[in-house]
Amino acid sequence: MTHANRAGGGARVPLISVILPASNEAALIGGCLSALLASDWARPEAVQAIVVANGCQDDTAEVARSFAQGFAARGWSLEVIERAEGGKLAALNAGDGAAIAPLRAYLDADVTLSPPLLAQLAYALLSDRPVYASGQVRICASGWISRAYARMWARVPFMSAGVPGCGLFAVNGAGRARWQEFPDIISDDTFVRLSFAPHERVGVAASYDWPIAEGFDALVRVRRRQDAGVDEIAQLYPDLLQNDDKAPYPWHRKLRHALRDPLGFAVYAGVAVAVKLTRHRAEGWSRGR
Repeated sequence: MTHANRAGGGARVPLISVILPASNEAALIGGCLSALLASDWARPEAVQAIVVANGCQDDTAEVARSFAQGFAARGWSLEVIERAEGGKLAALNAGDGAAIAPLRAYLDADVTLSPPLLAQLAYALLSDRPVYASGQVRICASGWISRAYARMWARVPFMSAGVPGCGLFAVNGAGRARWQEFPDIISDDTFVRLSFAPHERVGVAASYDWPIAEGFDALVRVRRRQDAGVDEIAQLYPDLLQNDDKAPYPWHRKLRHALRDPLGFAVYAGVAVAVKLTRHRAEGWSRGR
């Protein structure tokens, strides 16, 4: 089916489709959609939002549908897809199947966009060449352990100098053509980021809030799963590693950070050691917060 037909004959095709996979996110999806609606982008018919409620046992879909009128008032559209089966990658594929815009943004339901971000992403992607884009991530946490971890993690070169795309990444049409369906893997964000060479990645100035796991044990579980996801990419898609520009974290910089923030460094190092000691453990899906 063509984009024109799916958009309703001669209706204008939106510029960007925002795909939000959400599993039991009734408590958070409202904040995510509210922030999306608050984007300071006045262009009508520019946005198609697609919430994919996958394997939900709460009212995620109902909460999402309650925002339909707000989207319509802006000239934007909101579609809610319900899937009985869980699984983020399948949800991403379902969202892609419903998307009609040439640009795609993939947004986790616990992420909060700043008002300028959506428009900046869209304009950064307006190219015939493949482009990957994200904003400036602000790592958020509530408890003292996770706040300490977040302070140190934000200083790691991969986070401070790169375009990590944690919880939010966007691609243009030429970029989305790099892969077909999302593969059934652990780390979709790593897979997509490494599908682009460093010079094809753009970090725009606007920020977004991305919450992390709360508590030491949860941080270890999530970090262990993150590492397993990277290992899986290396095993299944070794050619993608040529695009890995992860900057080194030399000891002199670690020492400087440790002296500036002993508690943050202690928590961050403690999580890293715990992950190494328990790396053999197999776990199911662990959320990032």
